[in-house]
Amino acid sequence: MLYGGIFDVENRRHRLEELEVTTQAPNFWEQAQVAQNTLKTIKSHQYWLALYQNLQQTFDDLQVLYEFYEQGEADEAEVEAQYQHTLAMCEDAEFRSTLNAEEDALDAELEINAGAGGTEACDWVDMLMRMYIMWGEKNGYKVRTGWTVAGDVAGYKSVNLTIEGAFAYGNLKGENGVHRLVRISPFNAQGKRQTSFASVFVHPLVDDSIQIDLNMGDVRVDTFRASGAGGQHVNRTESAVRFTHIPTGIVVECQEDRSQIRNREIALKALKSRLYELEIKKRNEEKAKLESGKRKIEWGSQIRSYVLDDRRVKDHRTGHQTGNTDAVLNGELNPFIKAYLMSDLNTENTDNGDDD
Repeated sequence: MLYGGIFDVENRRHRLEELEVTTQAPNFWEQAQVAQNTLKTIKSHQYWLALYQNLQQTFDDLQVLYEFYEQGEADEAEVEAQYQHTLAMCEDAEFRSTLNAEEDALDAELEINAGAGGTEACDWVDMLMRMYIMWGEKNGYKVRTGWTVAGDVAGYKSVNLTIEGAFAYGNLKGENGVHRLVRISPFNAQGKRQTSFASVFVHPLVDDSIQIDLNMGDVRVDTFRASGAGGQHVNRTESAVRFTHIPTGIVVECQEDRSQIRNREIALKALKSRLYELEIKKRNEEKAKLESGKRKIEWGSQIRSYVLDDRRVKDHRTGHQTGNTDAVLNGELNPFIKAYLMSDLNTENTDNGDDD
């Protein structure tokens, strides 16, 4: 059975049948959150089974076409075209199968911070924010801008984005690290080549299907006036909230909304997400990449370079590169995302082979 093992087809079908039966129960919606989580799980199983079925159908079509070719009823070009189509689908299925960790299916939160480069670095943060927003929109995700800290001259010192949709975190987790920009600076009167840096941190956003034990007695809550744009109401009232988790030292804050109550809800979710992320690292320390990516934001620590005057974007971890810099900055990140996830999968397979 083609790729059946990768997608765990039989177990998924069996589990899907069981869950669909539970939705028919008269009391199914009595516990609304449990019902929502059940429907989410059903949708996940349906997604993987549909992907498998499409791949199996394509493979079957290739076999039939080859039989026609052997009988002289199809030409070689038709077989080759179907073969290439099937091969592309197999590669795509293998790529999608890398998103199999519990946290991969979750929404994602991005933090982008300016590093070395001054005004140029702040403008680079603005460019990266636009790039990720466009990537999200092109791939069917809902993108929400949270807090921002404006630069002194242009751009932003820091920005926060939430990417909502299936496998947002799984797709974006490889974006963690330092991103390097090289270009003729528009802020330099002599038109000199300028290098600047920004860090990107991607966190999984927990939902109600994941239980996080949090003792609010371990949390210090501070309120303060929101900074930046938002109108007089925002700046006059202490609507912004900062949570400090004392045992771990994790600090989150929110000034996204004019309501302190809403900001508390958002900050609490962010804190739970950080604690969940911490647990992931503890359970799988050798594979953890988030904290290990928090190196100094300057020379020698970048994961990807965007060299605009040479028309080149290169990922230093995978070697994948392109000369279409405009497309990348307009959100065409999928080739880089795929290259990273597939290289990670190949590393795991190599490691497993060595152990054997």
